[in-house]
Amino acid sequence: MNERTEVGAADPEDQVREAVEAAETRHPGDLGRPGKPLNTRSPFFIGMTGTAGVVATIALVELLLRARSVLILIIVALFIAAGLDPVARWLNRKGLPRWAAVVVVLLTVFVVIAGFIAAAVPPLAAQTSALVHELPKYARELQDHNSTLGKLNAKYHVQQRITSLLSTKGTALIGGVLGAGELVVSAFSSFVLVFVLTVYFLASMDKTKLFFYRLIPQSRRERGILLGEEIFTKVGGYVLGNVLTSLIAGAGTFFWMLAWGIPYPLLLGLLVALLDLIPVIGSWIGGAVVALVALTVSLVVAIATLAFYILYKLAEDYFIVPRVMGRTVQVPALVSLIAVVLGGVLLGIVGALIAIPVAAAVSLLLREIAFRRLDNS
Repeated sequence: MNERTEVGAADPEDQVREAVEAAETRHPGDLGRPGKPLNTRSPFFIGMTGTAGVVATIALVELLLRARSVLILIIVALFIAAGLDPVARWLNRKGLPRWAAVVVVLLTVFVVIAGFIAAAVPPLAAQTSALVHELPKYARELQDHNSTLGKLNAKYHVQQRITSLLSTKGTALIGGVLGAGELVVSAFSSFVLVFVLTVYFLASMDKTKLFFYRLIPQSRRERGILLGEEIFTKVGGYVLGNVLTSLIAGAGTFFWMLAWGIPYPLLLGLLVALLDLIPVIGSWIGGAVVALVALTVSLVVAIATLAFYILYKLAEDYFIVPRVMGRTVQVPALVSLIAVVLGGVLLGIVGALIAIPVAAAVSLLLREIAFRRLDNS
């Protein structure tokens, strides 16, 4: 045995040392020649490859399920950045550097949001102060059987029900308040994350596109780039169309409130315009807020306002949005409507938000790839 070791091949440790010494003498960046390819037809290799594929697929699905909430935020941020990118490109063509164009776009968005908050804080503070000031008056009216509140209290035992609710359900109410606080903190954290990711995506949009384009084979890369740029253009068109429909909602709210003498028409018009950017439920929330404020005028005005928003929501969903998106995204009205409904059912607000651009991308890919192959087959 010892003779065979001495006469035969060299000691494995000596071979490793020689390989290390040879590697140290090479120039930096010289990684040597690749070895012989593995025998991919061996049963062991086929079995290991299949097993690794199954394990990798299960791990990937598990990763997606665990990180789905974060992935949704990343998709939203990328979607917003893709929508703002045409504006940044337009400013870039006008002579601004890319970084300056991104700063201008972000500052514009920030000024709009900050202006709305600055306009909303004084009325909210005034109304809250007035409510706190009127609380003792409401308490006295509850004890006065000749007042409206007193009659309601005597008939429905409002004060006793509130006292009983606080005494028996106090812990649950505190838990609900804490849960609402956690929800607010979570929503704020998600907003900050989306904002930061949007800034990074918008600043590095060209590099992000290049990364995705490198995943396309070289022989098909030019056509893939053309299709990708067309999809990004449609996303920008969708954002523009969404802004237009939101401005229509805000303008309609402003003039309606002026006509009926509802307070804070400009502020609530801006609120409805911003909320209308949220698909499916945004305009409903805005309409409910305006209807509640209309109660300060009269019950009839509040009911009329609620009816106005119901009619407007129907007109927006079935007439305004399909036609505007049909022009800006070039998606048929019927396809836009079906896409929003399906997207909302599958992924909620996020699904409804990206439904029309996804429908536009799918339509483009079908027309340029699938239909051509089918017609030539």
